[in-house]
Amino acid sequence: MSDVLELVDVSVVREGRALVDDVSWSVKEGERWVILGPNGAGKTTLLNIASSYLFPSTGTATILGDRLGAVDVFELRPRIGIAGVALAEKLPRTQTVLETVLTAAYGMTASWHESYESVDEERALAFLDRLGMSDYLDRRFGTLSEGERKRTMIARAMMTDPELLLLDEPAAGLDLGGREDLVRRLGRLARDPYAPSMVMVTHHVEEIPPGFTHVLMIRQGRVLAAGPVETELTPRNLSVCFGLPLVVERRGDRWTAQGLPLS
Repeated sequence: MSDVLELVDVSVVREGRALVDDVSWSVKEGERWVILGPNGAGKTTLLNIASSYLFPSTGTATILGDRLGAVDVFELRPRIGIAGVALAEKLPRTQTVLETVLTAAYGMTASWHESYESVDEERALAFLDRLGMSDYLDRRFGTLSEGERKRTMIARAMMTDPELLLLDEPAAGLDLGGREDLVRRLGRLARDPYAPSMVMVTHHVEEIPPGFTHVLMIRQGRVLAAGPVETELTPRNLSVCFGLPLVVERRGDRWTAQGLPLS
């Protein structure tokens, strides 16, 4: 399998502080990765590099076969699907759900007198149906619940038929029902052999969807563990990552973690 994403000795330094420090990591075609770590660990920084919106201070980043700094990012970015809070905040609240997804076909955030082909609308409707949003097509994006907004953003990220799908804390802010519904839908997507390679950032092992194959743990900008989720998501690794003793359990195709009781 070819590398979809490859970072070699990557560091990002801002105001004398390393946001990520000497990171080497690769994602191969068809893999589904979750990035775990506490607040400020560097998770979103890695995702911003993978999306081509942030360049390393040192080291090399190769995305879909093209090295950052030696490729036109405006040609690269349509091949990458992104769903996260930062992008959601840029989208017009008055657009409908269908318009919000359709505008991704032109790489735009807002509609501007463009016309769409029937194939574009069919794709948008199919992805919205897959994410359980078929009954919300005419709803304004700004009136959606947090869970509905997250599902709309994932459908939007799929519109360009990306080769790499990046999800930045997709379950953040959701209640239990919303989280479980989203995790179930992401699990179905992860198990689809035709779905793109995926990288998802989260703080919580409970949010890891079934079908995700690999885990990267990061703390203070440095990689602590990287590899198959079955071998790397251990109590020891997770305890070091979050800085306190943790117990990790797997029940079926889901994970849970909790702290050890105080003596």
